[in-house]
Parts: sequence; C-alpha cells; structure tokens
Amino acid sequence: MSNVVLAAGGQERATRKRPIWLSFGLFIPFAFVVVLGVAVWMPQWLSSFDPEAVDPNAILLPPDAAHWFGTDELGRDLFSRVVYGTSQSLTISIGATLIASIGGIVLGTAAALAPRPIGRLLLRIIDILLAFPEMLLALLVIAVLGRGPANTLLAVGLASIASYARLIRSQVLQIKLSGYVEHAVALGEHPWTIIRRHIVPNAIRPLLILATIGVGSSVLSASALSFLGLGVVPPAAEWGALLANGRNFLDIAPWTSLLPATVVALSVISITLLGRRLQTLLATGDLR
Repeated sequence: MSNVVLAAGGQERATRKRPIWLSFGLFIPFAFVVVLGVAVWMPQWLSSFDPEAVDPNAILLPPDAAHWFGTDELGRDLFSRVVYGTSQSLTISIGATLIASIGGIVLGTAAALAPRPIGRLLLRIIDILLAFPEMLLALLVIAVLGRGPANTLLAVGLASIASYARLIRSQVLQIKLSGYVEHAVALGEHPWTIIRRHIVPNAIRPLLILATIGVGSSVLSASALSFLGLGVVPPAAEWGALLANGRNFLDIAPWTSLLPATVVALSVISITLLGRRLQTLLATGDLR
C-alpha cells in the first residue's frame, strides 16, 4: 500500500508543471531578456567602461579580455556602448509598442462597435494600412516629423497600430455576442460601462501576448531606421546607430558592426520566442 502511495506521489510530482522560466526552450531567451533588463537598469553591473570615454591609444582594437567587443574608431569600448545603448533601444521599442497597443484598442473597438457605416469606414482604413509594410509607413512618418529618438518611437508605434486594431476588432465582435455581455445589456447597464467593464478587458488579453512579440519587432524596426540614418544618429549609443557607424569599418574592423548586430538579432529572437511561448501557454497551458 505504501508503495502505491509513494508511486502516486512521485507521479504527481513528475506531472506537476514547472515554473515558466524553467521550461526547456524558454530558459535561454528568458535569461537573455533578464540580462537586457539588467543592462537597462544597472548597466554598470555589466561594464565598467564609460561608453563615451575616448582612448586614442585603443582605436579599432579587436575583441580581447579587456574589451569584449573591441573598440570603435575613437577607442571607445564597444561592449560598454552596446550595454548602455540597451536602455535607449528598448525604451523606443516598448514605447512604440504601447502607442500601437493603445491606438489599436481605440481603433479596433471603434471599428467593431460604431454604427455600421462608420465601422465599415474604419475597417477599410485598417485594411489600407495593413496593405502597406510597416517599415514603409514608419519611413513616411519620419519624412513628415523628422528624425530623432522621440520621432522614431512615434513612427514605429503609428506604423504598427493597424495590426493591433485588426486583432482587437475580431475579439470585440466575439465578446459582444457572449452571454455575460447580453446579460449586462438585459440588466440595463450603460453601454460605456459594458465596454469598459466587460468588452475591453476581455478583448485585450490576446493583445498582451502580441505586444510582447511586438517589442521584438519594434527593436528591429527602430534599429533599421537608425541604420538608415533616419532614426537615432551617432554619437548616440543606440543599437541601430552603432550598426550604421560600424559599417564604415567593415573591411578593417568587422566587429564594430557584427557584434552589435548579433546583440540585436539575439534580442529580437529572445523576445519573440518568449512571446510565442507565452502565447502557447495562454492557449493550451502547455509549457513544452
């Protein structure tokens, strides 16, 4: 009898779900995102060099034990500049995702609940925006507003609104026909109360996962704009600006672009994998 109890207990422990950060396939991207968080809040923990300190005796040094990513054309430690540039890059990406999310909630909810003529018009606007690549829309906003960190944030955010709005609209249309919304209508609740308490909170749940993935996409878009000279420009230590500056030395010092590009790629992949796994968790509860 005791053996049966022990076996049952062992089986229960074996089937018990592990914490999300310990699931295989998620630990590495989760750990990398944690490192990014440390780089944002406590960059001095990762690098002891001043990212703006110029050393004429250390110009374009290759990676070594002292300078993990080598140095740039002014002798500045490249690893330090990547670490300290994390804050600006992620601030732009997260801010752009917030703009896209809020704009998507407003536009998508209005397209689903507005009177039919207005709803159809808003839906056509969303479809037209989705027909254009997000980068093209961002370039259009930059052309109007000019370059700079704030305009880059705004451009990337505005270019992403349509994809969020489409998702919110479909969620709102489903929730509008749900039993608890019909019950609230039958009880005579005010329409704005129904929207605020019942429709929007339930419609934005899938948006949280899309926003996590969207941060990775925004990192790539913001870096691309800076690389083209239309976003943040040198001497700022933003990732795209570092890539743009390093391309001038690819022949003699390829690490000045390749290593920051690797950080950008790993950041996008890690954030996207984390969002995808959270999406799977939300849908099925399966961590594997």
